[in-house]
Amino acid sequence: MSLADELLADLEEIAEEGEELEAINEEDEDIEDVQDIAMDIDTRVDSIKSIAKLRHSKELANVMTQIEHFQENPRKEEVVGPVEADPEYMLIVEANNLSVEIDNEINIIHKFVRDNYQKRFPELESLVPTPQEYLRTVRELGNTLDNTKTNEQLQAILTNAVIMVVSVSASTTQGTELSDEELATVFEACDMAFDLNEAKSRIQAYVESRMSFIAPNLSAIIGSSTAAKIMGAAGGLTNLSKMPSCNILVLGAQRKTLSGFSSVATNPHTGYIYYSDIVQATNPDLRKKAARLVSGKCTLAARVDSFHESPNATIGFNLKEDIDNRLAKLQEPPPPKQAKALPAPIDVSRKKRGGRRVRKMKEKLGMTSMRKAANRMSFGEIEDDAYQEDLGFSLGQVGKGGTGRIRGPTVDNKTQVKISKSLQRKLQRQQTHGGKSTVRGRETSGTASSVAFTPLQGLEIVNPHAAEKKNSEENVGYFSTTTGFKKVMSAAK
Repeated sequence: MSLADELLADLEEIAEEGEELEAINEEDEDIEDVQDIAMDIDTRVDSIKSIAKLRHSKELANVMTQIEHFQENPRKEEVVGPVEADPEYMLIVEANNLSVEIDNEINIIHKFVRDNYQKRFPELESLVPTPQEYLRTVRELGNTLDNTKTNEQLQAILTNAVIMVVSVSASTTQGTELSDEELATVFEACDMAFDLNEAKSRIQAYVESRMSFIAPNLSAIIGSSTAAKIMGAAGGLTNLSKMPSCNILVLGAQRKTLSGFSSVATNPHTGYIYYSDIVQATNPDLRKKAARLVSGKCTLAARVDSFHESPNATIGFNLKEDIDNRLAKLQEPPPPKQAKALPAPIDVSRKKRGGRRVRKMKEKLGMTSMRKAANRMSFGEIEDDAYQEDLGFSLGQVGKGGTGRIRGPTVDNKTQVKISKSLQRKLQRQQTHGGKSTVRGRETSGTASSVAFTPLQGLEIVNPHAAEKKNSEENVGYFSTTTGFKKVMSAAK
């Protein structure tokens, strides 16, 4: 076949497919639109048997018959081969699934009773929200609501506070009495719910009793009841062994949230393991951490049980001992802190600013010796100051010690400016003979005087230029501009 023939054949096939699609679309147009069907079960029927059929089903009867047979003939041998092939294990899995169906059936019956009994007591639905308590309360009250407060059977069902609220609401309710047929229908539904609840209790008791050989290690950690619940929620022991610990932790978690109520007290991601005995026995602050720890150990125990290892639950008890030790370690108080010396401080060298400006500022702002002496007081002595009438005024130690003269400010040797020796001699001469006058010339002292005070003779007439003349005569021989070299006498002469 040539390339052109293949192309023509492909085009014919595409045309045929298009005709088929058009025909299908024409058939779809002839079909009317399907209306959405509500998923809620209609409980507005005359009899409860038309909507709740599990009570009289063959499945429930067969399961209960097998449970009675295995309870009368307990087995002694261990499980051999895959656990899913064991007939009693298959019964346990079926019983777990049936218990879930029983819960759904009880909810249907609860809705049926509410819809039929609200004609007599519509407020009871909001006062008693639990299905079992509501059904037992309806079965006990019936049409007579007068003796609600003094009913002894009702006290075994509800608390005293709820009974008080129910009695007050019953006295003010606007409901009307039910007919005999309506009341008989309600009682029949309540009795059916009670029978299903009893069957569920028998199933759970049987499953818990058989968990010792189906999953001995898992039962050793969290107990038979919780082990049966998580195994039923997971769909069997094999499925449970394949699940990670984070998924086992949330098995049985309630996802329903109550709108209008506070969610502060609700614990998210809490399932059967969180409400087990080993977790609830710990401190409330450590329960979530304990639940994660227990779920991890349950994963290991389920994998051991799926391979029929350790039938005497030795590994399970070891895992439980590890959990107890870890929880005890978490709950013990912290060790006391040891008293140790403080570390040596880190002395970082800082840049210290200084100089003449800083020294001047410190001298200007520093406290003088006179102020220090004035601030120093002698307690218990009478002051001889000039202003004694002014309380609190005193000169302190000023004028009381030594000769009575005020000392000048002390000079710090570290900050004192250093002067050369030649400058010190020059300043000393100026202090002795006075400064030079610009009127009489630079060589003549303006404050020079011929009278001087000496400690030996008192007043003495001196020549103020004698010191300068002596120095000039001494320096002439060596530093004069007019003299020549001196003759040096030879040693021979």
